[in-house]
Amino acid sequence: MDYATALASLRVLDPSHPRPHVAEALAAPENQHLLEYVVEDPFGAHVFPGNEPDYEPADFLADLDTQLADTAPIHLWSYIPTCAYRCRFCQYPVVLAKGDNADAKASQWVDWNIKEAKSWLREVPALRTAPIGEFNVFGGTPSLLPPDAIRKLLDFYRSNFTFGPDTAIRFEGDPSTFTPAKLELLASLGVTKLSSGVQSFDDKVLAECGREHSADMCVSFVRTAQQIGFPWISIDLMYGLLDQNIDSIRRDLDTVLDLELTAVVCTKLHLKSYSDTRTGVAGVQPAAWQIPSYRDKLVRDGHRWPSLGEQYQMREILTEGLRDAGYREHPTMYFARSGHGPEEWKSIMVDQHRQEAEVAIGLGGSSSCRKSEAITDVHWQRYAEAVDAGRVPLGSATRFSPEAQESRAIKMALSTLQPVRNSVHRGRFGRDVMAGPWRERLESLVDRGLLLVDNTGIQLTPDGEVLVEAIINADLQ
Repeated sequence: MDYATALASLRVLDPSHPRPHVAEALAAPENQHLLEYVVEDPFGAHVFPGNEPDYEPADFLADLDTQLADTAPIHLWSYIPTCAYRCRFCQYPVVLAKGDNADAKASQWVDWNIKEAKSWLREVPALRTAPIGEFNVFGGTPSLLPPDAIRKLLDFYRSNFTFGPDTAIRFEGDPSTFTPAKLELLASLGVTKLSSGVQSFDDKVLAECGREHSADMCVSFVRTAQQIGFPWISIDLMYGLLDQNIDSIRRDLDTVLDLELTAVVCTKLHLKSYSDTRTGVAGVQPAAWQIPSYRDKLVRDGHRWPSLGEQYQMREILTEGLRDAGYREHPTMYFARSGHGPEEWKSIMVDQHRQEAEVAIGLGGSSSCRKSEAITDVHWQRYAEAVDAGRVPLGSATRFSPEAQESRAIKMALSTLQPVRNSVHRGRFGRDVMAGPWRERLESLVDRGLLLVDNTGIQLTPDGEVLVEAIINADLQ
């Protein structure tokens, strides 16, 4: 989409809601690069890529081992890529497991995951003793796993990594596969946190996304999990979906507040490939909705994509509604109910005073330390061959130059939406936030009303908070 078309899309609004406040900043000529970024909007606060490509994966593993030798608690996650179907917006690496052999196929991925984990422990010896702050089983749809495979996976990680009394265990799943029996099993195995990609409580919108669950299933899953006693239940919502409108988003918000969920993650539909920016992990095949001809066909068939202006109205409804209900946004678009603190796994990674290592085991995982970062191979056959050969199946790695390490620390801190404090930055890098070579870019953000600066550090303005992912990836790249 060219600049003129993007600007026109920004100006198309639903008359039932005010013009979103951020629209003025996005329409300013000096922010053209931000508008062009958000049109397709890859999820830019997930992976913070290095600036020196073609780094040897073995060197990344050595960097990680050095950092983990003396570390605060880290985030460890296991990625199980199996799904019963593929959503039309999903560009993550997934493998379909359905039909008579679904359980066997899913169990095979648990075996590969454990075998890969053993290679990590061999190549990164300090990983065995690094304290685990939060362990997450992500996907894909790990709730597809049969009970014996779930027990095997959790027992292995508990036995081979340093889980302590404060280690939280989180499990992700689809509302239709988070059955009462599966939830009871997870609770008995010490899982305390649940995540589910609900995406919408509008059945028509869900059907257009290719989701095979209903809004009623979503509500039932949450109520059952609450009755069982899970202390943290989080769902994902998306906005900008096909045929979604303002009223649908308002109903989603009402349902979230009625359910009294612990946390909600709100994500704009992102169409640009993560591989273009390395800000996320994309699979081998694009999502159906990423294919322009398919998107155009849907319009010819009578469907409608929300305009950019309407998408920011949707975001504003969710953001303001959650904040008014006592939810706090930390980091960007992660809302936790008052009294529960931020998402721990994200906080470990990006909070300014932490920014600890992240280790991801499984197809397409993203791992990082302060000197470098790496992404596991996303081609399942290459991945399986490497794992069976006893290798850590990293597909690529990048390094951070000393300057980029400091810049990355600032970008990660900005993504939390908290003030970036000079005192913390100075203790780590020996100078104030504004004293580095990015000073001119930060001053430009101040001049454009997106950033505030004083002698204690820097802080995003309300417009800056809305645009933080674009700022990180278009202004501070």
